[in-house]
Amino acid sequence: MGSNSSSGTGARIALAAALATFAASAFAAGAPLEFYKVENGPPGMTLPFSEAVRAGDMLYLAGMVGTDASGKLVAGGIGPETKQIMENIGASLTKHGSSYDRVVQCTVALADIKEWPAFNEAYKPFFKEHFPARMAFAASGLALGARVEVQCNAVVGK
Repeated sequence: MGSNSSSGTGARIALAAALATFAASAFAAGAPLEFYKVENGPPGMTLPFSEAVRAGDMLYLAGMVGTDASGKLVAGGIGPETKQIMENIGASLTKHGSSYDRVVQCTVALADIKEWPAFNEAYKPFFKEHFPARMAFAASGLALGARVEVQCNAVVGK
């Protein structure tokens, strides 16, 4: 578990570098890159990132907060937000040819690190076979005033 200290910043930089290396190796091997637009974003907002990017056999999902189909943050705090995020991640995985059992890594940003146990309780039921590698850290603020944001990477294809 990371924090918002300088050591947490170092871990985030190392994670970003590792993800860039994976994407670069897939691209260098001639694998096409596919970019998938954000659907059901917050009302009135154009978001400057992709919902997901496929590089070879890897699917990189953007970080998600607990928004419903209308793009609004669900009420109720960390538990309901986490459940909604994980349902949204599951839908995105399925839509792009993967599933929870093929998730290899997740990154979690919490508005309050004290909510880490409550987050874990809502997160655990979504993984039946194994848990992916994961990093969690505290953030000073999240989009839409969310309590949590989750980003995952998964294997796709054969």
